[in-house]
Formats: sequence, structure tokens, C-alpha cells
Amino acid sequence: MANDVLVDSNVYIRLMKHGRDVVSTLFEWSEAEGRNLAVCGMVRLEVLRGVKVPRFYQSISSLMDVMINVPSDNRLWNEATGLAWNLDRKGFVIPGADAVIAASALRIEASVMTSDAHFSKIDGLRVIAPHPGWFA
Repeated sequence: MANDVLVDSNVYIRLMKHGRDVVSTLFEWSEAEGRNLAVCGMVRLEVLRGVKVPRFYQSISSLMDVMINVPSDNRLWNEATGLAWNLDRKGFVIPGADAVIAASALRIEASVMTSDAHFSKIDGLRVIAPHPGWFA
């Protein structure tokens, strides 16, 4: 839906690197903006595998559990493959993981919050930047 936002893994990672409380930051932003947060399996994997502190792992995992979760099924993998294939033919090569993230957002008609410019090359995908104050 138009109010749904799938947060890319690079946003979580940058928040952690800047010492921000990921859960509070994203929750407060979603409440203030009237947006619903979404996650897909690829973002969950990319983010949680790098969390070193067990309590942070648990709190971020718990937040992801209550977000809109995009199912990873054969249809999603086919959509991601087709998306990547079409972009490749246009000369825009994106990482496979990002093709899955984009396909997940497109499936639920969500925007992607990301710092990666290549998402803007994907037709029909709405992209929003993270709040600039988060990384100051």
C-alpha cells in the first residue's frame, strides 16, 4: 500500500554504525509519518547476521516480527529474477539481494527506504531517503 515502507538493510546498518537505537528510530519515524514498516527475508538476513550483541539481535528481530512481512515464495524469486534480468539488459546491474528487496516492495506496493541510488532505476518502485538527521 502507499503508506507501507520496506526499509533496506543499509539503513539498519547505518543506524547501528551511528549508535542509534534502531527500534526506537524506525518506530518513532513510522508513527510520526503515518507509515507502516515492512520487511522481507533478505533484509532480515542481511541485517541480523551482522548484529553482534544478542539483546540488539533480539530487539531488532522482534521489531521485524511485527512489521508487514513479505513472503518469500517461488513467485517472489521469479519476480526478482525477471526484474534483474530486465535491468541487466538495460545496462543496469544491481546486486541480486537488492533485486529481491525491490521485488518484495513492488509486491506489496511499498516504497523502499534506502541510501542506494540504484533502486531509483527500477520502474514503478517508489524510493525514499532515510531521514538525514539519523546519520549526523
